[in-house]
Amino acid sequence: MLKGKTVLLGVTGSIAAYKIAYLASALKKLHADVHVLMTKNATNFINPITFESLTGNKCLVDTFDRNFQFQVEHVSIAKKADVVMIAPASANVIGKLAHGIADDMLTTTVMACKCKKIISPAMNVNMFENPIVQDNLKILEHYGYEVIQPASGYLACGDTGTGKMPEPQTLLAYIEKEIACEKDLKGKKILVTAGPTQEAIDPVRYITNHSSGKMGYSVAKAAMLRGADVTLVSGRTAIEPPMFVKVVPIVTAKEMFDAVTSVSDEQDIIIKAAAVADYRPAVVSSEKVKKKDGEMSIALERTDDILKYLGEHKKENQFLCGFSMETQNMVSNSRAKLEKKNLDMIAANNVKEKGAGFQGDTNVLTLITQEEETSLPLMSKEDAANQLLDKILMLTSNQN
Repeated sequence: MLKGKTVLLGVTGSIAAYKIAYLASALKKLHADVHVLMTKNATNFINPITFESLTGNKCLVDTFDRNFQFQVEHVSIAKKADVVMIAPASANVIGKLAHGIADDMLTTTVMACKCKKIISPAMNVNMFENPIVQDNLKILEHYGYEVIQPASGYLACGDTGTGKMPEPQTLLAYIEKEIACEKDLKGKKILVTAGPTQEAIDPVRYITNHSSGKMGYSVAKAAMLRGADVTLVSGRTAIEPPMFVKVVPIVTAKEMFDAVTSVSDEQDIIIKAAAVADYRPAVVSSEKVKKKDGEMSIALERTDDILKYLGEHKKENQFLCGFSMETQNMVSNSRAKLEKKNLDMIAANNVKEKGAGFQGDTNVLTLITQEEETSLPLMSKEDAANQLLDKILMLTSNQN
């Protein structure tokens, strides 16, 4: 949610300008206060009324427009802004901003802003690759602008190459990263595991579980939004990994063990939300096992216990949080796991409880430490992730 946040969108003369209507709408749905600034050329691609209807605010184009409240408009909006995004950003406006030229409402306002500025170039591939444009982008980066690299593909002019403005959801992710949360985890390195593992029986079949990865992905995204440097070690899932997170894809429990233990010493916080197989087939057939009359059994062997290893090798001031999904005796079983594996906290849930099972978008967690148990009500996995991080932050602050 972006309630209470003010976002300035600068729109310049590019065919991609129409996409910003979708971005403005998405921001309003997140309860942001959205103001749109347009160059005169941009009004040839999309009408200012579109943005006024979507945002509820006057779309500013003319620096000397007298039809506004009695205050210096570009300065008042600049003071309110929490973040500025110029998208699409033309070569012309990029050049102006890089060299301090403020000759319209957009450039004048941006020059007056002290908040974070994000710029998304969109133009013909040959223009984008022009050394002058590239030098101007480097100048903007030198002055603290964040430049979003354009996508590659078929361009509106008929050429193919780099110059496409990313989709609105990508632009929204950049804005959320900047202003959605207080950066109370800045400077922390956090490792999160998520999703199921798959243990092969033969080239066709495998043993797995019902984990969707949603809880772990929610934790990784929440930690990233709060400023942490996040590594996500993930089994195969059907969901898109969060942006701005280092993703390490794995398939088997052994691959997850190797991926986690190779970087575990570097982490301040480790949150093991993955559903890792406890057993794997002792023998994996190189050919498909054919169906036969009668029964069939598969010999299983234990997989490496990642959480146990991490508990045994936990470094000083490192915080280790596990997850425990139970069907009975949830608290006692989870507390036994906490003790046995030398964890600082365990997040427990009961798969039989409504809203707490696999695949869903909600969860019902009980956060268990040596000293206490905190029962959370039914909530979205995003909210549960933040409650989990709040608890970890409180506990690690007490340690210090």
